[in-house]
Amino acid sequence: MPSQQLVIFKGGFIWMPAVKFPGRYDSLAKIADLVKKATQEFGLDRLAAYGVETAVDEACSNIIEHAYGGEGKGEIEFNYRIKDNFLIITLQDTGKSFNPKSVPKPKINVPLKQRQETGLGLYFMHQWMDEVKYDTAGKTNVLTLIKRKG
Repeated sequence: MPSQQLVIFKGGFIWMPAVKFPGRYDSLAKIADLVKKATQEFGLDRLAAYGVETAVDEACSNIIEHAYGGEGKGEIEFNYRIKDNFLIITLQDTGKSFNPKSVPKPKINVPLKQRQETGLGLYFMHQWMDEVKYDTAGKTNVLTLIKRKG
C-alpha cells in the first residue's frame, strides 16, 4: 500500500484521498491501520476509537461476505475526512446492493440459541457510530460512518 498523504484545508478540514483494497479478509488489518490513524488524528479516546475500528471492520466484512459473496470478487475503497467535530469514514464497493431497512432488528434480549444469525453487525455499527448512512450511486454502494467528537 503506498504511503498516504493527508490534505489539510483552511479551517482544519482534513481529507485523505481514497485507497482501494482487495475485497479479502487479509485487507482488514491494513484498513484497520488507516482507521487507527484517523481516530488518533481526530483525538478519540481509546474506547471510542475501538468502537470506530470495530464498526469499520464489521462493515468491510459485510462487504466481502454479503456484497461480493466471498473473497477476491471486488474492491473496497476507503477514505476519511475530519471536519469540525466530525470524523467521516466512507467505504465504497461495487457488489450486490441491499436495503438496510430490510434487515430485521436483532432480538438482543433473547437467549443466544434463539437469535437470528444475521443483523447483529449492522446493529452494532449503529451502536458504535453516531450516524450510519447507506446509499447507492449507479453500481456503487456507499457506506458513510460518522463519529462526533464529544
